[in-house]
Amino acid sequence: MQITSEALERAIEELAKLPGTGRKSARRMAIYLLKQTEESVTVLADSLMQLKKSVKRCSICSTITDTDTCAICSNPKRNNGVICVVEEFQDVFIIEKTNEFRGRYHVLGGTISPLENVGPDNIRIKELLERAGSTNENVQEVILALNPDAEGEATSYYINKLLQNYGVNVTRIAYGIPMGTELEYIDEATLSRAFSSRTAF
Repeated sequence: MQITSEALERAIEELAKLPGTGRKSARRMAIYLLKQTEESVTVLADSLMQLKKSVKRCSICSTITDTDTCAICSNPKRNNGVICVVEEFQDVFIIEKTNEFRGRYHVLGGTISPLENVGPDNIRIKELLERAGSTNENVQEVILALNPDAEGEATSYYINKLLQNYGVNVTRIAYGIPMGTELEYIDEATLSRAFSSRTAF
């Protein structure tokens, strides 16, 4: 005997796929949405569809944007000669909140992970090297701000080795960030201090 509606169960199943959302939380969300007006649920659905249709990747740094070039890359006041390398686009937002970094970014889109069949060619290392060698950007420093886990460390060492041929200063954020912690969970003060105390690689 079916206790609840098939449509409700399907909604719960889909909501439970969201990160950090278990079945109980998904059920609460589904029931909450069920109690809302059709108009408010339509607004939510439209905003999600717009998210998929309108958001794209910056042609330079690969963070998310509504235009071809993001607001950071197109800002003439940013330091063109310093690039901060991060794993994912959400790391850009976290670092920007510290107001410590005034250069530009490069989003790799992941890290080297042999166990998951992710090699150097599967992330945006080649594009970083192109930027490091470009006369347009005149890169003098590359800051490696990858997560301090095994994959992040391996990727940092690999990039550092490649950049030695480009005559750029390679630094990394380190102070105050414990091993195994993702940038997403680090408070702004600690991250700000990590930037101001960065060391040579």
